[in-house]
Amino acid sequence: MQKKLAIIGAGIAGLTLANLIKKFSEHQFMLYEKAESLSLDEGYGIQLSTNGVKILNQIGFKKIDKRQIYHPKGVDFYNIQNKKICDLNLAQFNSEETKYTTLQRSTLIEFLKDEIYTQHLRFGKRIKEVSEVKDKVLIKFEDNTNDLVDIIVGADGMFSNTRSFFEKKKNKPEFKKAIAIRTILKSKSKLNINDERISIMMGKNCHLVIYPINKDNELNFVCIARDKKYDPDNIKSLIKKVISQNASLEEVFKGDLKYWPLYSVQKILPSTNNKVFYIGDAFNGFLPTLAQGAGQSIESAFELFNLLKEGKLDSQNIYFQHRLKRIKIIRKRSNLNFFAFHFSSSIMQIIRNYFMKFLIKRKSFIRSYLGIVYKN
Repeated sequence: MQKKLAIIGAGIAGLTLANLIKKFSEHQFMLYEKAESLSLDEGYGIQLSTNGVKILNQIGFKKIDKRQIYHPKGVDFYNIQNKKICDLNLAQFNSEETKYTTLQRSTLIEFLKDEIYTQHLRFGKRIKEVSEVKDKVLIKFEDNTNDLVDIIVGADGMFSNTRSFFEKKKNKPEFKKAIAIRTILKSKSKLNINDERISIMMGKNCHLVIYPINKDNELNFVCIARDKKYDPDNIKSLIKKVISQNASLEEVFKGDLKYWPLYSVQKILPSTNNKVFYIGDAFNGFLPTLAQGAGQSIESAFELFNLLKEGKLDSQNIYFQHRLKRIKIIRKRSNLNFFAFHFSSSIMQIIRNYFMKFLIKRKSFIRSYLGIVYKN
């Protein structure tokens, strides 16, 4: 039976679901975005492991301009003084069709919007009120428009506004006492790293990630630094603490910096309404330390779409239980990375580095730790 959907939020998750519905089904849908436009000027990078790329290939990702993406050959781990600890070969997870890929978020959004923009995307849409009318849900927006739909999909991020209208039990994200600082580099500066690979530098209460995002020699740089509270006026002081561990990092922090606090949700909760589903960060709510934010947004959209295609979307439990099992794996590894990357004790850093050198050579460990994540 044909259904009508309202997708709330035009980020990676919402746009992926919209593309899948348009390309492979006869269901009706509209994508509602509270902003007045898509953020196509956001140049920061994202990583897509093979689980995400495999799904995107179904909607034409293979045709994307190859100069706009990059396939890193591996991951190099360093201490904060730029001394190499060990490395990981990412090619072991690749196939001819699906390769670990890095790119700018705006490049992916641009690709995803092409088939949706004109007929299926509405901007400036903030929910004012919702109510159930027989077997449907009536959404009223602040601009005095409305939509009567069978299903609502919340794809509006960790601080999901959709949840506030449908869920009595709050799932407020918790500040993780860490700040993300990001910029785009035109060169690797004085750092002795391989710019064809992902570089992770681990220091006292911080770690840095640098990787190529296109064929134009641009590198995404992000630093995650521990801090007890988020104070925008204290960012310079926080950066100084990082630079004090390696003076070569000073040049890296001279770009156009963006920064924000890191959050995660304590529990993953299902919707209490069988007509409402959550995808992307509205469902996941985990830390970015496994680089699975974009991948799991794409995966959750794909899972929800398959249930819709199979006529099984009436059961909230099927979707939630399958997604919960998957996200628990991601969350545990993200939290472990967040913990291990930031040791303040030099003794703990030495112990960590020793175990990393040992474990990264064990194929069985890598398959269980990352292989299960990268393969959908």
